[in-house]
Amino acid sequence: MTKPRQSVVIVGAGIGGLTAALAFARNGAEVFVLEQASELKEVGAGIQITPNGARVLNALGLVDACAAQSIAAQAVQPMDALTGRPVTRFDLTTRSPAYRFYHRASLQSMLANAAQKAGVGIRLGQRVTSVTAQGTVDTSAGPLHADIVVGADGIHSVTRDLFGGPKAAFTGQVAWRDIVVATDAPAQAQIWMAPHRHVVTYPLKGGLLNVVAVQERADWAAEGWDHSDDPMNLRSAFSDCAPDLQAILAQTKAPSLWGLFRHPVAPVWSKGNVALLGDAAHPTLPFLAQGANLAIEDAYVLARCCAEQTSVPSAFRRYQQLRRDRVVRAIAAANANAQNYHLSGIKRSVAFAGLKALGAVAPNAFINRLGWLYDHDVTR
Repeated sequence: MTKPRQSVVIVGAGIGGLTAALAFARNGAEVFVLEQASELKEVGAGIQITPNGARVLNALGLVDACAAQSIAAQAVQPMDALTGRPVTRFDLTTRSPAYRFYHRASLQSMLANAAQKAGVGIRLGQRVTSVTAQGTVDTSAGPLHADIVVGADGIHSVTRDLFGGPKAAFTGQVAWRDIVVATDAPAQAQIWMAPHRHVVTYPLKGGLLNVVAVQERADWAAEGWDHSDDPMNLRSAFSDCAPDLQAILAQTKAPSLWGLFRHPVAPVWSKGNVALLGDAAHPTLPFLAQGANLAIEDAYVLARCCAEQTSVPSAFRRYQQLRRDRVVRAIAAANANAQNYHLSGIKRSVAFAGLKALGAVAPNAFINRLGWLYDHDVTR
């Protein structure tokens, strides 16, 4: 007997939500995406899609679009931010599919176009006010009901309100984000490490450079990416660093500032007809470039489980079984990097010496150590 066509409402038109929309549509579902913004306009920032996330995009038929909208990364280069000298260099060209740098807006637009071509309806300007476990979504334009509701609405998820759970805790770190002009930047991510702070830079198409800077501090900024800050605050935080880094930061004009919070992974990702994915279920710190990649993986696995399982509850249970342990491990690795990038004193010297030796003796060892992350393929 043929399985009835599922109706799916996805809350949030970010990277995870749009990937889920495309994946569900490819599996034959009737899909609508609800987005409170009046237009699809991601924040002006870059995003790294690592091989594990790229496999999903490729499986969804976006191979050529991905290549056209991104830069293939060549390496990761840890830097001594105080001297400006490279500590070592780790080659990324051995990974397949390629590790890529995108502008978030380009990736979002690519996914939205593909989803709409697959029959997905994207409804803008519809703010979700509440969700029930029975699959009813109350919006500013009236209620909707679906067989499956997917909460892909990020760290401030309205959908997650249905689940409750512990509050987030401030990490003692804040981050700035901005994009500057850099027409000759190499195709690599540079991690500029200094005591109690660091900066990550990597190029984007169009001669741009994405800049993310993190500093430890006692006071905190509100969580989110829409809080503007004076660029002098960013520059002064790294005023004792190398001229090359200061030259990059001198170009910042409108950095966003936000506090970094550690969120417990939700113990349960579904309730009734509602499931969570990405940051709505498991926000992660930005120290392993996995926030979007984990959401992309979630989206593919959730859609596949709903297509293959005989009931929505069994699909949701299978989805969490397949995803939770991996997500917990990735978040733990990101938390560890938050400390490793900010070492000082003798610990810093020892760590740099170890990285130099590793890069010289076993240049693939660092990337191979992340094989459990990058080589994973949820599309199999």
